[in-house]
Amino acid sequence: MFENLTPGAALPSLNALRAFEAMARTGSATLAAAELNVTHSAVSRQVKALEAQMGVRLFEGPRHALTLTRAGRDLLPGLTAAFDGLAAAVARARSEGQDLHVAVNASLSVKWLIPRLADFGRRHPEIRVHLVELAPHAVSRRGADVVLRLLDPDRIETLHAERIIPNAVGPVIAPSLVGALTGDDPRAAVLHAPRLVARTHLSGWKDWAELSGHRSTAPSERPVAHLHFALDAALAGWGAAVLPWVLATEAVEDGRLLAPFGFQADSGAVAAIPGAGEPSRARRAFVRWLVEQGRATPSAPPPN
Repeated sequence: MFENLTPGAALPSLNALRAFEAMARTGSATLAAAELNVTHSAVSRQVKALEAQMGVRLFEGPRHALTLTRAGRDLLPGLTAAFDGLAAAVARARSEGQDLHVAVNASLSVKWLIPRLADFGRRHPEIRVHLVELAPHAVSRRGADVVLRLLDPDRIETLHAERIIPNAVGPVIAPSLVGALTGDDPRAAVLHAPRLVARTHLSGWKDWAELSGHRSTAPSERPVAHLHFALDAALAGWGAAVLPWVLATEAVEDGRLLAPFGFQADSGAVAAIPGAGEPSRARRAFVRWLVEQGRATPSAPPPN
């Protein structure tokens, strides 16, 4: 199938091969671009250049729903294994495995993981933790020893992930906004306040409505980039937000936010997905610590 790649012929560009592998593995040029820290158009250009050099189509179909051709399916496994092998070799060479690369969504990193990392550093001063941002819907990141994110139960099993904190979702609102809207009825205020909607989780209000049977009647939405932006906007009294318990824990516990409907469990969890290769001592220590931190997180208030 790759008859133009004769023995001794020059291999295609390594950057082009990386772009194709990331796009094929993640299923999206956008996710590939986020992983490789380049633009969407750069990924597309590299893949087109690779197809031109190889003389075969690697993707087919409309631009918004590309699928791998037979050639693309044949090429992908070998490239993934090769790049995983490179990443594992680099990890082994780094200070005898004492560097740990953790990929995590921005909101989970800012509001849950980073505030706790000093504790891990005190317990394991020999391990250097490197945080990298995980694209909103990605479940892998090349070179990451651990990927930390919210997952549904099917993906937890498929990805052999370790459950850290059971997920529950619920709407929250600042006491000051309750007073401004309804005086003393936080449940009514939640349903009538402007809805804060994170672009990385557009279905939050819909998901909660299906779980709880309650539905917001507010006429307006206020979009924000991330869930932690929605949390900060709720704290500022700019609207009500549906949030995972793991992000809202401290603000609800100390009364800065009210959760008048409680939180609905959705069977998912914050989970740690193992990276490629054999687990290092650093990775095993970090996952054990994550599990401890998860157990120490207070349980979500039940629906009421």
